[in-house]
Amino acid sequence: MSIESNSTTKPFYNTTIPSDWEVKNLIDCCLIKGEYGINAAAVEYEEELPTYIRITDIDDDGYYSAIKKASVNDEDSSKYILSRGDILFARTGATVGKTYLYEESDGNLVFAGFLIRFRPNENILLPQHLKYFTSTKTYWDWVKTVSMRSGQPGINAEEYGSLKIPLPHPFEQRAIGHILGLMDSAINQNNQLIVQKELRKKWLMQNLLTGKKRLKGFGGEWKEVSLANVFNRVTRKNTEVNTNVVTISAQRGFVRQTDFFNKSIASEIIDNYFLVEKGEFCYNKSYSNGYPWGATKRLNDFDKAVVTTLYICFGLKNSQKYSGAFFEQYFEANFLDRGLTKIAHEGGRAHGLLNVTPSDFFSLKITIPNSEEQTAIAQVLQAADKEIQLLKAKTDKLREQKKGMMQVLLTGKKRLKINN
Repeated sequence: MSIESNSTTKPFYNTTIPSDWEVKNLIDCCLIKGEYGINAAAVEYEEELPTYIRITDIDDDGYYSAIKKASVNDEDSSKYILSRGDILFARTGATVGKTYLYEESDGNLVFAGFLIRFRPNENILLPQHLKYFTSTKTYWDWVKTVSMRSGQPGINAEEYGSLKIPLPHPFEQRAIGHILGLMDSAINQNNQLIVQKELRKKWLMQNLLTGKKRLKGFGGEWKEVSLANVFNRVTRKNTEVNTNVVTISAQRGFVRQTDFFNKSIASEIIDNYFLVEKGEFCYNKSYSNGYPWGATKRLNDFDKAVVTTLYICFGLKNSQKYSGAFFEQYFEANFLDRGLTKIAHEGGRAHGLLNVTPSDFFSLKITIPNSEEQTAIAQVLQAADKEIQLLKAKTDKLREQKKGMMQVLLTGKKRLKINN
């Protein structure tokens, strides 16, 4: 099998396709032609089968990741159970256009009312080919146009049924699916490796940062200190009127507000904000997914940054005695949470913020090794981080390669030469 350029084309939406390909409406390629899922009122979350899939359970790559179970209170719930080859389309809101292909054979997945089911006729359209087509720019341009509403964006079953699909012969669809499937396998294998490396990093953090496991060559007792022994609070005002206003994301660290919110939400007068310098830390008292007691991050990507005075900011008293890289890993492991649970005052979650005072924060106790062991532990964990970053960069590159291949193979700009 090889790839060659296509010469004879005809127009299709905003691109062209081979002249020997057909164009059919989705509804004319399917055995099930736009069924709506079960009403949420008929679902109770229990530890029973079948599993229940909703719009929010489908991730950006079109995979189903929820683990909720549901008992369905409906006289004929079987009509909502997916079969292998069914494809679901999200019909409303920010997720409109998102799709999910059911490839299992257990018959234990019920789909929700904000999803629409089509079942391709495999003599005309292979399910995997349809799934790949719904990842192309051509498809998403169509979604953007059709979903426009005066209120919330949406596409109904009839509109999805009118979606035009460029159709090579099924044997060519199968060949295209094979090539793209190899890309999917490479991406999935790399992602599985990332999961393994992240679990290993978590194990290293749990053991090295607590002294349960010691690196070779180190011994002796660890010392209990308060944060006040190690850090000075930073209350440096932004008198230089630095405009690099950032927010602290639990997942991403320090992020420019214009990047995080797509706009600046800071006050126009920012000279009363704190000015943080590279290597210093900030504690964001907002709780978020995976960080129920807030997140503490180190400023690495900017020389200086401006933050709200709601954050508790601090820097090392002695960088020779203490390792900033060690404490960056320590805070990332959420090891302050146990202490934070004791100092967050009763009923203190106001406006999404934990009620943690600076004096209570700096009174928190931690147990740490000497500076040499701190540095050695940090180096091990940074090496693990680097390994994960390289694997994630590889996944991004593979996704870009797949995206490029889809754009040319699913529009016929490049044709597969299939050896009989």
